[in-house]
Amino acid sequence: MGVKKKKEMQVAALTICHQDLETLKSFADVEGKNLASLLLHCVQLTDGVLQIHYIKQIVPLLEKADKNGMCDPTIQSCLDILAGIYLSLSLKNPLKKVLASSLNSLPEFFLPEAMHRFTSRLREELNTTDLYSYRKVTDNISSCMENFNLGRASVNNLLKNVLHFLQKSLIEILEENRKCAGNHIIQTQLMNDLLVGIRVSMMLVQKVQDFQGNLWKTSDSPIWQNMCGLLSIFTKVLSDDDLLQTVQSTSGLAIILFIKTMFHPSEKIPHLISSVLLRSVDCTSVPEWFMSSCRSLCCGDISQSAVLFLCQGTLAMLDWQNGSMGRSGEALLLDTAHVLFTLSSQIKEPTLEMFLSRILASWTNSAIQVLESSSPSLTDSLNGNSSIVGRLLEYVYTHWEHPLDALRHQTKIMFKNLLQMHRLTVEGADFVPDPFFVELTESLLRLEWHIKGKYTCLGCLVECIGVEHILAIDKTIPSQILEVMGDQSLVPYASDLLETMFRNHKSHLKSQTAESSWIDQWHETWVSPLLFILCEGNLDQKSYVIDYYLPKLLSYSPESLQYMVKILQTSIDAKTGQEQSFPSLGSCNSRGALGALMACLRIARAHGHLQSATDTWENLVSDARIKQGLIHQHCQIRIDTLGLLCESNRSTEIVSMEEMQWIQFFITYNLNSQSPGVRQQICSLLKKLFCRIQESSQVLYKLEQSKSKREPENELTKQHPSVSLQQYKNFMSSICNSLFEALFAGSSYSTRFSALTILGSIAEVFHVPEGKCLIMLGEIIFVFFQNILILHFALFEVSVLLPFSEVLFLPYNSCLYIMKFASKGQKRKKLSPFSLIIICQPQSIIFMDYAYYGKSSSYYLPNLFVALR
Repeated sequence: MGVKKKKEMQVAALTICHQDLETLKSFADVEGKNLASLLLHCVQLTDGVLQIHYIKQIVPLLEKADKNGMCDPTIQSCLDILAGIYLSLSLKNPLKKVLASSLNSLPEFFLPEAMHRFTSRLREELNTTDLYSYRKVTDNISSCMENFNLGRASVNNLLKNVLHFLQKSLIEILEENRKCAGNHIIQTQLMNDLLVGIRVSMMLVQKVQDFQGNLWKTSDSPIWQNMCGLLSIFTKVLSDDDLLQTVQSTSGLAIILFIKTMFHPSEKIPHLISSVLLRSVDCTSVPEWFMSSCRSLCCGDISQSAVLFLCQGTLAMLDWQNGSMGRSGEALLLDTAHVLFTLSSQIKEPTLEMFLSRILASWTNSAIQVLESSSPSLTDSLNGNSSIVGRLLEYVYTHWEHPLDALRHQTKIMFKNLLQMHRLTVEGADFVPDPFFVELTESLLRLEWHIKGKYTCLGCLVECIGVEHILAIDKTIPSQILEVMGDQSLVPYASDLLETMFRNHKSHLKSQTAESSWIDQWHETWVSPLLFILCEGNLDQKSYVIDYYLPKLLSYSPESLQYMVKILQTSIDAKTGQEQSFPSLGSCNSRGALGALMACLRIARAHGHLQSATDTWENLVSDARIKQGLIHQHCQIRIDTLGLLCESNRSTEIVSMEEMQWIQFFITYNLNSQSPGVRQQICSLLKKLFCRIQESSQVLYKLEQSKSKREPENELTKQHPSVSLQQYKNFMSSICNSLFEALFAGSSYSTRFSALTILGSIAEVFHVPEGKCLIMLGEIIFVFFQNILILHFALFEVSVLLPFSEVLFLPYNSCLYIMKFASKGQKRKKLSPFSLIIICQPQSIIFMDYAYYGKSSSYYLPNLFVALR
């Protein structure tokens, strides 16, 4: 895999108008050391990244200036141009943030002039009348409020102008959107501009300090009038179903925020919002400004979506923590829940259903915040036996298998939160499951295991009350869950639930006792059912348990591997000497304990839970057991045993001598497999082994070249690198010799196919580009070459095509090596001459006359590995 090239940062260069450019030229000094010269050099560049470098020099240059520089027209003009540059940059241009960061560090004696210049430029921006320039001005207002002191101060100075601009722009955008009905591209752009305008209006209310006081809350105040105008616009947007629902939902947030900011006294805000949600507003008791701005909310027929988005604003914009809203806030919380439940039975549109699920989940979060403030009055209304929790459970049960992933996720949040809500209503520090949790657990366990939502809810219960309380109701739950893992659609849910359970159980048992005896109970609960499935389960169950559950269990508890091996070894030994059809040994139709043992060891090694192969073979499983697995009549046992030998979590792990002997033993008996799938797996696993040999040989070769006596960290061998390399050479020589011997005349199709495919893997893995000083197959290439050419005379089409496809894989320098080696053989009178034509393309080889005499291929393999010079 190639190294990804680092992506270069692209920054659009800043530009200024002709008038500002002429101003900089007039103030630039001859030496080019003043601020005007710096800015002139900056704006004349076309590379935005280089301009960043110049912008960062502004403040250091000003810090060197004399404090009397305030009267310097050069600095005044430069500050004015900098303000113009900032407002001209797009919101996403990195130069905008760099410039803001630099201006934040301006020396204090330059701040008044900078404030004046920036305010002047922003005022000009706010006076724009071009509809399609409103978005740029709105973005500038937003950026001024984000970590930019000069910008925030300028917006605060021009608050009346800013609010007026926002009101004017929103009105005109709405009107233009109405005129462009049918032009979806333009309407989408306009609605996005509308959305940004609403969000910036909310940002102003939340961040501008003037809104914290009450001086502006008079009917004749321009700020108040603009606020009322904006509130009226938000109400209109909320009720307009032709707009994007994102725009409507944001308007719902803005309405509640503006009511919270404008309404006085604040103690009556919850009651006002409740009356709006319940459509029971007393028009004679609300302020006139509210009636004029929100008349449709008070007297009109509000749509379901409008009510839904007002509920969202209520939960998001009001402060539910610490019980700050008192009893009226608690009443509003309950009223909001009832409104949402009513809407849940009425709303059928998928997008609104998604909004509703998120808002219900948000409601449960708000309820938890209120309960955490020690509100005793809500205990009866929000405990597990209350009608509200009952309705929430009903909603969860109805939607926990909804087609939308996001909606199912919200049901999980709701269920988890309602459990927390009930816990907060239970008195006493020592939490003991009460009848609500017991009944809830039993009702979930009574459901069929094919219901996916059951797994999610049980996982939440485990996290809330602990798995020990669930196991007390039914100890067979682990076995029941493992039984359903034959269904692929349920496997992810079942494995996740099992992981949650066994993690929680182990933590609980460890906390209960300091002794190690708890591990036996944990193994009995979680490992024993697993071993039973691996031995006795059907094919799908075993496959999915091995792929999904076993890695999670071993990853969390690697020490459990020894327990697994001990139990399975005992089961195998108990049946030794009896008929091979017993499940413990496995048969052609059943893996039994031997298959389970090999599967566990294979997964453990592939995920790095076996420290070294030596420990594995010497301490966990015997040589006889490995050989038993390699030639077992059940093909999957053979594959798992081979996978145990070939796979490793470290690509450079050294292949031990025992492993090489077992691989040779396996190849001797398994080339003639009649199953194409099994042949494919065998070839794939052996290719992984060859890759390990190739990569680990590079490490060994480098150690040998450096004459290092240091053992590689965590490696399996304690011998000198040269010894391991020689073992590799002998092993590969023996493997290739066995494969070539299998290509005798009259050998079966499956044998030839397996041998040729494995030989092709060898050619591919040990193919190194010319010029790389790496350990490679050398003389073996020649033997590979001459044996394959023999197959050219075979009558079977596949036996012709396969070998030549592999020969074409040989690099150009290998062919030259073949000729060189052949000439040596001719001198030794071991080979007869042959003709070879190599055309210009390195990968293309044309074979002409070839005659072969001589001895076994092993005769020409005195040295398997050579380094290309």
